[in-house]
Amino acid sequence: MVFISLAKAQKQLVQNIRERRLLMELTQEGLSERSGVPLSTLRKFEQKGLISLDSFLKILSVVGGLEEMMNVLKPIKPNFKSIDDVLKVENEITRKRGSKR
Repeated sequence: MVFISLAKAQKQLVQNIRERRLLMELTQEGLSERSGVPLSTLRKFEQKGLISLDSFLKILSVVGGLEEMMNVLKPIKPNFKSIDDVLKVENEITRKRGSKR
């Protein structure tokens, strides 16, 4: 497992989105119009990496990557080593909420 700081991950996401925008030959204004994200929000995102999830998803829907993001974030299914492991998981109650902490 590779660990990356949140700041580096944020910077890389911004850079990747900006590169996708430029490859599409879109200006910030053009992406703003297509995505419905205010221009000021888009500029702040490209400068500081700050944006709401809603706006980020709108941008991804235009520049591409929304489906990939959805696939990457799917829950990881357990690897079973025996039929007993399968039966054990099937009999467990699936937790719908987190702990109180």
